[in-house]
Amino acid sequence: QVQLVESGGGLVQAGGSLRLSCVASGLTSSRNHMGWFRQAPGKEREFVAGINWSGSSTKYADSVKGRFTISRDNAKNTVYLQMNSLKPEDTAVYFCAAYTAWYRMIPTSAYEYDYWGQGTQVTVSS
Repeated sequence: QVQLVESGGGLVQAGGSLRLSCVASGLTSSRNHMGWFRQAPGKEREFVAGINWSGSSTKYADSVKGRFTISRDNAKNTVYLQMNSLKPEDTAVYFCAAYTAWYRMIPTSAYEYDYWGQGTQVTVSS
């Protein structure tokens, strides 16, 4: 059974930082793309960042580019999202997702991803 578990969310003031972690288990191979998505109340699930299976390629939403950094440690089966200069509009539930077609480009659509975590709440106060 594949399981993705996010952690690291919390309440921070605007301008602060958080680091989210996603620990994966049950995936047969480390050759999978990983993504972070977020969903605010009343809004669609939004792509935040993605990283390919080896960590050599990343992709970011324009809204977080320059502020967020995605990384991975395959030895630990963990993907990270370092979030700096947080803004109130970053408030959302953040989800970790896995895409198993490693030979394709990093997808930005939630529909493309195969497995999902339960999410972790990030709240940025003004």
